[in-house]
Amino acid sequence: MAVRIHFSVEDLARTYVAERPDPLWEVLLSLHVLQSRHGAATFARWRQRTLSRLDGPARGLLALAPPSGYSPDFLTPDASARGLEEGLQSLAATSRVRLRADLGRLSRAHQTPLWIRELTGRNLPRIADAVRDYYTAAIEPYETQLRSHVEADRSVRSRALQGGGVQRLLSTLNPELRWQSPVLELRTGSADRELHLGGRGLRLIPSFFCWRSPIMLRDQELPPVLVYPIERSLGWDSGAGRVTEGVAQGRDRWTSAQGRPRVMDRESWVASHGPVASSSAVVRPSGSGRSGSHGTTTT
Repeated sequence: MAVRIHFSVEDLARTYVAERPDPLWEVLLSLHVLQSRHGAATFARWRQRTLSRLDGPARGLLALAPPSGYSPDFLTPDASARGLEEGLQSLAATSRVRLRADLGRLSRAHQTPLWIRELTGRNLPRIADAVRDYYTAAIEPYETQLRSHVEADRSVRSRALQGGGVQRLLSTLNPELRWQSPVLELRTGSADRELHLGGRGLRLIPSFFCWRSPIMLRDQELPPVLVYPIERSLGWDSGAGRVTEGVAQGRDRWTSAQGRPRVMDRESWVASHGPVASSSAVVRPSGSGRSGSHGTTTT
């Protein structure tokens, strides 16, 4: 089974590698890693540190991003390419139609708690705040390492591009990808799909937390992206992961980056979200991981 991505000459000309990590893709894919046993040696210290910091709303995100199968496309809006805050603004402004479609697909693919099934647009600013808190705890302490690894990967991709153009770039991107002009085939654990880029090109996003197989959005009407895993050095998290005392003690769990009180405090969140907010058993075995789209065994 595979996703077959069809390129025109115009699509090849509009295909490029992103310059920096995409913050909301790193949030989503790190949530997958946090709940799976993939990369035990690579991510063990990061998992331990991150789990010790998560509480309340940030921990509730785990139910929105299962480690395998479908995760909602609205969690990784295209605006995230311009930075965390723009991505969060876009997430909070997700349309009712998209939210209903994404959550319906999630509920069909997974058992979901009641709070997800009842999620409405009014709740999305709270979700965005929870994502910001999660980013502060799980990603921000490692930003330097993530950027340096992405820069190293971009150097590799630049050499491929110079040596054989976009087609060489696509053919050497990942072992799960096969380039047979004009089609890029991504092997997945789900049903076959055809994606015609239609002149939109393809944004290639190098990701630190993507595990082994590339991942795509499920909705073909959204701007096309292909997120692929990069090489990580051993001991990448040595000496990293320190956060300010306020964050470590949960100060920022209950106020936004602008210092505004949360709409929902910790007690009411835990009461309404039950084990999602309070359970520490978040590492679950997962099948083949997310390897095809936000809704196959990928995102």
